[in-house]
Amino acid sequence: MNSALALALAFSIGVVAGLRSLTAPAVVAWAAHLGWINLHGTPLSFVGSVWAVTIFTLLALAELVADQFPKTPSRTTPVGLSARIVTGALTGACLAVAGGVTPWLGALAGPLGGIAGAFGGYHVRVGLVRALRVPDFAIAIPEDLIAIGLGLFLASRF
Repeated sequence: MNSALALALAFSIGVVAGLRSLTAPAVVAWAAHLGWINLHGTPLSFVGSVWAVTIFTLLALAELVADQFPKTPSRTTPVGLSARIVTGALTGACLAVAGGVTPWLGALAGPLGGIAGAFGGYHVRVGLVRALRVPDFAIAIPEDLIAIGLGLFLASRF
C-alpha cells in the first residue's frame, strides 16, 4: 500500500472517530483481532487483544446508547472533542502502521480527521434535524450506522 493511501485511511478513520469517538477504536480493535490489519510486533499490537476488543466494543455500545439522550453533551465541547482527537490519533496510528507508514504520521492525520468529523457531523446532523423537522434520534441512528459502516469499510481495505 502506498503511503498516501495509508494516510488517507488514517485521516478517514479519524472522521469516524469524529462522528462516534468510540466506534473507531472498536472497529480497529476488531480488525486487528480478526487479522484484517497487522499490528503484530508493534507497540500498537495491544489493540487487537481480546481485552481491547471487549473494552472498546462495550464502550462503543454505551456511547451509541448515550448519544440518544437529549442531555448528552455536544461532540464539539472540549471533553467530546478531546476524546475524538485521542481516539483519532490511536486509530490513525493503527491504520498507518498497517499500511506501512510510521505511526506518528497516522497519529497526526487521525486527529485532523477527528476534528473534521466532529464539526462536520455536528453541522450536518443539526441541519438535517432542522430541515426535516424530525426528532434528533431520527438522524442520530442513521449517523451511527454510517460511522459503523464507514469504519468497517476503511479497516477492510488492507
